Amino acid sequence: MNLFCIGLSHQTANVATREQFAGNATAESIARDAGCAEALLLTTCNRVEVYAVSDTRISTEEIARCLIAKPDRNQDNYAPPFYRYEDSKCVQHLFRVASGLDSMVVGESEIFGQAKKAYESARTSGAVGPYLHRLFQRAFRVAKQVRTHTDIARGAVSVGSVAVELAQRIFGKLSECKVLVLGAGETSERTTRALVSRGVTDLRVSNRSSDRARDLTQGVGGRDVPFDDWVAQCREIDILLTSTASETPLLTSEVLAPMLRERLDRPLFIIDIAVPRDVDPSVNELEGVYLYDIDSIRSVAEQSLALRRQQIAAAEAIIAGHVADFFDSISRGLNRLSHATEHSAIGENPLRASEL
Repeated sequence: MNLFCIGLSHQTANVATREQFAGNATAESIARDAGCAEALLLTTCNRVEVYAVSDTRISTEEIARCLIAKPDRNQDNYAPPFYRYEDSKCVQHLFRVASGLDSMVVGESEIFGQAKKAYESARTSGAVGPYLHRLFQRAFRVAKQVRTHTDIARGAVSVGSVAVELAQRIFGKLSECKVLVLGAGETSERTTRALVSRGVTDLRVSNRSSDRARDLTQGVGGRDVPFDDWVAQCREIDILLTSTASETPLLTSEVLAPMLRERLDRPLFIIDIAVPRDVDPSVNELEGVYLYDIDSIRSVAEQSLALRRQQIAAAEAIIAGHVADFFDSISRGLNRLSHATEHSAIGENPLRASEL
């Protein structure tokens, strides 16, 4: 049985590359199309990863073909910087990811929830079997232990909070800024709370589901904007922060340019933390517009890393112990299964796979 992980992250690929593989693939479709016995797909604004178990070795290229969002792309001589981890290296990588050690903002907690959602989705579809079930359950235990027994999260912030910090550096006080948040998911919720904590009072939220936008604004203050009307808000807002699941850009230079003539030399700052990006990169070429994407906020995130660097070694030690223990437990389980199989030949009941 082969355990492996194949992926792209902010460590190895820029947002333009990552968004090419953040398409409509699911754990179920990857398991089916690539021939994996088990598969799980973890997609966030900073990574696209596949964790899988297979009877025979499956190439990185085969997984990439299952992931690519634009299958019409000519893939000849196209070699995106996928990394690949197998066996113990795969386990170690997952434990580091779940614990926030591999995140752009080291120690952030969003990835833990995102990994749990990815696991639940794959389990519900039937793509996760006994091996990945046991692996991810252990990963969640490790992440909780790291957060409990180290100070890795001290001073840590979410990607959305880093984006807000960037906005504060640009404007100084945010209390006089008009802000529109596009999207009402978990990242947007964290972002709106960070905005309010920094003094924003004119906060607007727009989302395809008006109920979700309304729920979010009621929780933090502000008002919801109908999704059909959000573009018109660009005539008067100071900051647009976007984080939706759209597969195509929602704002282009052609749409925005006519509105800028009405802004009377007031700059518009756009922070796009969605992958794929919500805002076409050409928007940054418009006069008076300053566009930052998820990669642009890396330097802000790296500055907060120094506060937690000394805690990384303690977290790595916890992970190393769990990696060794996980493989020991798998080995013991396989030995019990082999022993039970021998006895089944003479009429005894074998162990179920879930007992590994």
